[in-house]
Amino acid sequence: MGEHALIVNAGSSSLKFSVLRRPPGQSWRPEAKGQIEGIGTSPMLFAKDGNGEVLAKTSLDATIKDGRAAIDALGSWLRSKFGSAHLCGVGHRVVHGGAKYDRPVLVTRDVLVDLYELIPLAPLHQPYNLAAIERIVERMPDVPQIACFDTSFHSSQSATAKLIAFPKDLRKSGLQRYGFHGLSYEYIASVLPEVAPEIAGGRVIVAHLGSGASMCAMKAGVSVDSTLGFTALDGLCMGTRPGALDPGVILYLFQNLGMSAKEVETLLYKKSGLLGISGISNDMRELLSSDQPDARLALDYFVYRAAKEIGSLTAVLGGLDGLVFTAGIGENSPEIRKRICEACSWLGLELDPEANTGRRPRVSSSRSKVSVWVIPTNEELMIARHTGALLGLLQTAA
Repeated sequence: MGEHALIVNAGSSSLKFSVLRRPPGQSWRPEAKGQIEGIGTSPMLFAKDGNGEVLAKTSLDATIKDGRAAIDALGSWLRSKFGSAHLCGVGHRVVHGGAKYDRPVLVTRDVLVDLYELIPLAPLHQPYNLAAIERIVERMPDVPQIACFDTSFHSSQSATAKLIAFPKDLRKSGLQRYGFHGLSYEYIASVLPEVAPEIAGGRVIVAHLGSGASMCAMKAGVSVDSTLGFTALDGLCMGTRPGALDPGVILYLFQNLGMSAKEVETLLYKKSGLLGISGISNDMRELLSSDQPDARLALDYFVYRAAKEIGSLTAVLGGLDGLVFTAGIGENSPEIRKRICEACSWLGLELDPEANTGRRPRVSSSRSKVSVWVIPTNEELMIARHTGALLGLLQTAA
């Protein structure tokens, strides 16, 4: 039967998972992939097998109110499908690894202590990532767990790119730019040689555009700079986060408007961005279909910030050979891709309208000086690769 590994990407209202199987003497292969959505409201479990056939589309008990309960529900479903199959390890997406963790690690109690200290830097993600790990520790204490970090891919950046211009004694406390969405960028870098070989060794900007959004500048598949920094609040306008801000705005909120630290945190993480500007929604699809002036303003600002960051990252790279769109908006919104590329036409960038709407990998015209691509990301597969590799090392060491 071989061994099985479970891959978990735990969020506040969803739990994505993959099951991998490794037959004796062979490599890991997908067995199942799915997610539990609507945690805390109307939870549903969706899953497909390795061939894309539906395994489950099931309503779950409404008592599943948090990630711990979702892990329990997932465990019950996995046992019903895979019986007593041997689970040799679990791999997790963990958003923040701080300065200490620049590669996947085996989770220990000391590692968890370090990761809990980083919760203030990623309050929307880190608590849920760690809650899933803790629940599996409680249920299966002997199963090794691997933490894969969204910050690790950016550890290749120069000291200058990571710098926050504070005094050295403050910087020693861990104040630096880290960058995020690293598992997504690492996956894109890994497939560029196959999908877009003409730019894989060159200067590329990858635009990970979703509810959380960022861009990464790469040279030969290595991270040089990113729009996200110390926390996941910097750079682009996002679904509910504002992106880059004058720090004086935060001082004004405290000193002149009398807001508390918790109120400011809620504003920055949950009430700003597309939702804050439009007053309607953080969903790009709703904003694109709306005729409200504030919805149009939100879209205009999203595109404006994206074009501005592309210009900045192009300067860092010393030119640009390719632009790659990925993640929910980047992969599925031809209109947003069109608007961003039009705003960057000064780079000699030109879309092929038919390719842009036709779900082709390359969407730029033959005349474009910069090639433009749409490449679906796969963070779970990247976690699976790291988990499989590290489990293999652990087993060899044993």
